[in-house]
Amino acid sequence: MSKGLLIVLSGPSGVGKGTVCNALRGKMDNLVYSVSATTRVPRIGEENGVNYFFKSHDEFKYMMENEQLLEYAEYVGNYYGTPRDFVEDTLQSGKDIILEIEVQGALKVKEKFPEGIFIFLLPPSLDELKDRICGRGTETQATIDHRLSVAVDEIGLVGHYDYAVVNDQIDQACKRIESIVIAEHCKVRG
Repeated sequence: MSKGLLIVLSGPSGVGKGTVCNALRGKMDNLVYSVSATTRVPRIGEENGVNYFFKSHDEFKYMMENEQLLEYAEYVGNYYGTPRDFVEDTLQSGKDIILEIEVQGALKVKEKFPEGIFIFLLPPSLDELKDRICGRGTETQATIDHRLSVAVDEIGLVGHYDYAVVNDQIDQACKRIESIVIAEHCKVRG
């Protein structure tokens, strides 16, 4: 059995990473979603163990200190991280795993797993990104402004990725990502 592919999907807050990942999971049978741990408060409708593993700051600190995270990052006052064992076990089983993480985390994963496939999801425009963040109805104006400022900086890091995909229409973005994964499975590795 061949090892699965580690697919890292990241991009600025509000670009639609979660929406695209959910759509991909419905289309790709061999794709497992990596559930991240976070210290942020759950949004309405989010479930522990499904959307995130919601942790207290103390619980998250314990995971950091005991190397139970593949990567972790602080973003807008909260911590996010990828549980290490789940990712490694999934890859060894031959399944592909997709990590939906912020840019800071993706760059840390790239240091440890340079053979991963790193995909940057771009918004059609900064105005569209602002509309998406505001449309959530869960953010204060100060948080929206901060997220947009961070987004501009993150978009400047797109050169660190293997692929860039514009999320103009969810179906089209998914088709592009599916094509990338198919091509990577056909790639002759040295």
